[in-house]
Amino acid sequence: MVSWLPLLSLLGLLLGATSAPPHRAADAQDREPASAELLRPARFALEMYNRGRAAGARAVLGAVSGRVRRAGRGSLYSLKATLDEPPCNDPTVCQLAVSKKTLLCSFEVLNELGKHMLLRQDCGSVHTKTTDDKNGTFSSFLPLLNQDPLPQDFFEKMASIFKQFVTTYNRTYETEEETQWRFSVFINNMVRAQKIQALDRGTAQYGVTKFSDLTEEEFRTIYLNPLLKEELGKKMRLDESVGGPAPPEWDWRDKGAVTKVKNQGMCGSCWAFSVTGNVEGQWFLKQGDLLSLSEQELVDCDKVDKACMGGLPSNAYSAIMTLGGLETEDDYSYHGHLETCNFSSEKVKVYINDSVELSQNEQQMAAWLAEKGPVSVAINAFGMQFYRRGISHPLRPLCSRWFIDHAVLLVGYGNRSDVPFWAIKNSWGTDWGEEGYYYLYRGSGACGVNVMASSAVVN
Repeated sequence: MVSWLPLLSLLGLLLGATSAPPHRAADAQDREPASAELLRPARFALEMYNRGRAAGARAVLGAVSGRVRRAGRGSLYSLKATLDEPPCNDPTVCQLAVSKKTLLCSFEVLNELGKHMLLRQDCGSVHTKTTDDKNGTFSSFLPLLNQDPLPQDFFEKMASIFKQFVTTYNRTYETEEETQWRFSVFINNMVRAQKIQALDRGTAQYGVTKFSDLTEEEFRTIYLNPLLKEELGKKMRLDESVGGPAPPEWDWRDKGAVTKVKNQGMCGSCWAFSVTGNVEGQWFLKQGDLLSLSEQELVDCDKVDKACMGGLPSNAYSAIMTLGGLETEDDYSYHGHLETCNFSSEKVKVYINDSVELSQNEQQMAAWLAEKGPVSVAINAFGMQFYRRGISHPLRPLCSRWFIDHAVLLVGYGNRSDVPFWAIKNSWGTDWGEEGYYYLYRGSGACGVNVMASSAVVN
């Protein structure tokens, strides 16, 4: 573990002279610099904002104002800036259902020995209303994205929470520079988690998780599945064989049809876990034997999908049929990265005969689940990086069905205090969420949960 001294030094700069030791108080200066001095940190913040955007989608810097706090070898810039964005009309790119024009942004930029670090970024539309197609306008959330500079004791609390996070999740960082960087990411993530909490309409609680030191880009790249939103997999027939109403509640965990929560690790193989979970349930219901099946077989031997780079459940079902079945976890264990296919037909314990797509009507999905077993689904993982417990119910434009990026398993449904939910088995281990499970609002197509429901068929 690296020394905590550099982190505390950074914290001292963030807290300012009021919290510094008496003999250091005179060293810190807080003033309003000339506008020209703010341009370099503002341009750096703009560069970070535009990172990963195509040339035609990059924002342009407008007016800039702010203050600078100097202490020791560093300077902390608190900036207010307007950004002009080109209109966004592509629903596969725009996460919010708006055409953004002018943004008001707050940035915190640290400059230490000539190197810049973005500690905080908050941007919101100016004079823009965002519309939910079911619930009318909700532009009232925009002020939350334009808060004044964070209170001084916020950083002090964050340092304590970050240290506890490092201990709880056994984090080790190789250098002092990486420790400082991860601390800044952690601070940004706690602000993001607060916003997600404020905007959630359910009972979910968001905060520190084992993913709290990862940037949003890192989290998406490592744990999510961008191929799902393309929906280019094998076409399946629609199964409408369930005609009766759904029971008020159902949970296949109570009936022995669900294996323990697994962990996909640092690999975007959620598609394989979603499918094996479904096949495990189908085999149990038809054969009476609950077996933990091999995800690694699919990662290695499904040549249509892309292993840790993502895949589609429809392709995975097809691969299982082409291979001749699935081995068990014991025979073909999970390693979390692509390896040479080591499939043996002699070790196959489970087969499937077909795969089907399910209705997008959630009442019919619930009826199918209660009669026929756990269901493979894909969802938009908005907020899941910081999910801790409760029923998640994000605003529709923030968790759009057009941004499906994570495959999971529906194992049941019910109500908590009159709030309807889907019980979802995830594949991030038991030290995430409610012992590895996620609860999502049921009945409004939340986060696209009804878009890609499917199942294997075992005769």
